[in-house]
Amino acid sequence: MILISEDVWGAPFEELAERRPIHQDPNLWEDRNKLIEVIKDAQALVVRNRTKVTAELISAAPNLKVIARAGVGLDNIDIAAADRAGVVVVAGLGANAVSVAELTLGLALALSRNIASQDQMTKSGSWTRTPGSEISGKTWGLLGCGATGRATANLLKGFNCRVLGYDPFFSGNQEIQMVSWDELISQSDLISVHMPATAETIGSLNKDFFAQMKSSALLVNVGRGELINEQDLISALKEKTIAGAALDVRATEPPTVGELETLPNLILTPHIAGITKESQSAINKILVENIDLVLSGKKATHAVGKI
Repeated sequence: MILISEDVWGAPFEELAERRPIHQDPNLWEDRNKLIEVIKDAQALVVRNRTKVTAELISAAPNLKVIARAGVGLDNIDIAAADRAGVVVVAGLGANAVSVAELTLGLALALSRNIASQDQMTKSGSWTRTPGSEISGKTWGLLGCGATGRATANLLKGFNCRVLGYDPFFSGNQEIQMVSWDELISQSDLISVHMPATAETIGSLNKDFFAQMKSSALLVNVGRGELINEQDLISALKEKTIAGAALDVRATEPPTVGELETLPNLILTPHIAGITKESQSAINKILVENIDLVLSGKKATHAVGKI
């Protein structure tokens, strides 16, 4: 049985259901006890980012052979525990890079041209023509130069931006000039965040970080919400330490509405950067192909662990 514990579905899974039994419950991730009960019969588990695939959950699934992650982040899966249990972890890494890059650019344009606030004011009857800022010719900093960061740099070609990058695991290319952490923060007019949540990165965008940014700079986070100290961001936005920010990810998802949601120089979206019809179709195809391979005793093409 293939268990899907979140809102993952589409034509590839419909086709798979004709050949293999599937149990799909998009809200199962919320009921830990029920999840542990149901997973005992599963050979495959399909998740997004909400299901916490811990060593405990893996041990409760003696028949489990493969875990398929619909997305690129892997911080909700204990890959080491999966390796120890002989469970293959697969993910469609890179399949949604263009999707993430396009929203990154869209959020930056919305911030620089005040699109959200202009929309609200115009719909309320106002006709206030306030100036925005252009992105073209500016310096754009990429914190993280994996697939989504590089896809963003590719889209920026048409804007004639100077693109800086910081990533300990990437040496740069023709589009991205690698610099130090401090150089990127202080020199960039726009900063987009594409880093994973690790012990080194969690909370790294804090008071000191915002103090190093230009007061005119904009921040877009499409990486992980835990990277930002949200209280420090609130202070930076209220005090105009930075000009504005856009967050597609939050430290807690879904978040509790609070002071952050009241700030006029902030745009919020509900973790949709990687979710387009095109990217979801590509990811689902990869996951279904790899589930079939593993359950047929063959080697996965998109494994991310050691198994």
